[in-house]
Amino acid sequence: MANIVFQGASALTLDGKGRIAMPARHREVLAAIAVNQLTITKHPEGALMIFPRPAWEDFRDRVAALPMSASGWKRVFLGNAMDVEIDGSSRVLISPELRKSTGLEKNVILLGMGSHFELWDAARYEEHEARVMQSELPESLKDFSF
Repeated sequence: MANIVFQGASALTLDGKGRIAMPARHREVLAAIAVNQLTITKHPEGALMIFPRPAWEDFRDRVAALPMSASGWKRVFLGNAMDVEIDGSSRVLISPELRKSTGLEKNVILLGMGSHFELWDAARYEEHEARVMQSELPESLKDFSF
């Protein structure tokens, strides 16, 4: 799992039942490393995080080990986590609760973020990215070579 890196953006459409079709470029890897099992939970910035099950188990264990002072975030991450499977048509069901909480309606963006994916409402992501691009670089990137 350590050498697997998901990257790139995919513009997708939620179907009438709230499913997305997982992009073909990710299917083979997800079948091999996660046996098509995923876990979806909330992201602090208003998106969803989609983890292959092995990556989720690592994240879940790190969140569960947080101190009591982080109990609110533990509820956000663990209390909203939903286990799903990629179906025979390569679709992933996003629960109504998670769709509602993040404003996902029809047009969405799936971003590969290394060990997991982020799923954003397309318009919300466009606004988020515009704000980021207009903001000052954080200290951690000021000496980074592009």
